[in-house]
Amino acid sequence: EISLGLVGSEMCIRDSYKIFRSNEWQDLQAQGDTAGAPIDLADDYIHFSTATQAQETADKHFAQVEGLYLAAVDGAALGGDIKWEVSRGGAEFPHLYRRLQLDDVVWCLPLPLIDGRHKFPDQMT
Repeated sequence: EISLGLVGSEMCIRDSYKIFRSNEWQDLQAQGDTAGAPIDLADDYIHFSTATQAQETADKHFAQVEGLYLAAVDGAALGGDIKWEVSRGGAEFPHLYRRLQLDDVVWCLPLPLIDGRHKFPDQMT
């Protein structure tokens, strides 16, 4: 099993984050790419969040779900395949319009559930 850790101690503000269920992260590691979770398949793009949006995303869509992982990607490196579109609450969210490659992932860490809420890593910007 591949386990990606933090690469470097500084990250740019363009980083985007994807929350994976354990099986989704394992599938990405095994296959090398993914079209995303069921919601991503239904919407025809992969949903990402910014650092400031990730907690609300976890609270809304992954409440009380254990075994999650948080993957960071450099949005700038995805080029024109990532688009910022208005979504929840009128905020712009990053959406990826191609398969996510394992090589796109800068780091991926467990997202533990502590006292009923997911604890995000300090590495987020």
